[in-house]
Amino acid sequence: MDPRRQRPRRSGGSFAALCCLFAFAAAGSAQTTTNPVFAARAEKAFRQAQTQLAASTNDAAAWQFARACFDWAEFATNDTRRAAIANRGIAAARDLLAREPNSAPGHFYLAMNYGQLARAEAPSLAAYRLVKQIEHEFKTAADLDKSFDYAGAERSLGLLYRDAPGWPFSIGNRRKARDNLELAAKLAPDYPENHLTLAESFLLWHEADNAKSELAALDVLWPAAQKNLTGEAWEQSWGDWSARRAAARKKLDELAAPAKSPRNRE
Repeated sequence: MDPRRQRPRRSGGSFAALCCLFAFAAAGSAQTTTNPVFAARAEKAFRQAQTQLAASTNDAAAWQFARACFDWAEFATNDTRRAAIANRGIAAARDLLAREPNSAPGHFYLAMNYGQLARAEAPSLAAYRLVKQIEHEFKTAADLDKSFDYAGAERSLGLLYRDAPGWPFSIGNRRKARDNLELAAKLAPDYPENHLTLAESFLLWHEADNAKSELAALDVLWPAAQKNLTGEAWEQSWGDWSARRAAARKKLDELAAPAKSPRNRE
């Protein structure tokens, strides 16, 4: 299996860290990021990646350590700890990019760890300054390899544009968010996170018909994905996706329900 696609990402994981910077916590993330079983697994993966990096100078060891830093930082119990872990991931990604500037995983995990650092430093001017750096690194990763992490850079850019404040305060832009999220779903159509994130976005924008279409597409791919994305490494993602799919269905039902007249509420 391609090591670039072997491990699941929580962009909802796709990118909850940066969403928290803007006070938009991803649905379902509270359950997984406080689960002690998943926290222990993340720490174990971090220790293993740290050992591997110390014993090897190859590019894969560097970005896999940066990935492990991001994952473990998700479970940090305070901002000081989160920043310390994120900075280690940032350092590893930067070292990799100094040797190999065209490493898509290096740019991707540099952006992800910048997101954790921004989350730790928020609210502050320093945190908001990181947003442009995060955007730049995701764009570079997407230009180098759009397929990496199931179109992870496109998906993360979409979330960034969706949840960031708009001009003149930040880079938020609904059109860009839609374009990136739709492209992610097109590039990796069998990955649940892509359709789920797009459905959630359509619900946020009150586009019920589009949300319904994405949830229907998610229902179609769900059984095959459950067979293909298996094992301990995917348990956290499936718990997250299942909770978010249920929440999205509930929200869709609420949007589709006819508005009640004030006269009929009693």
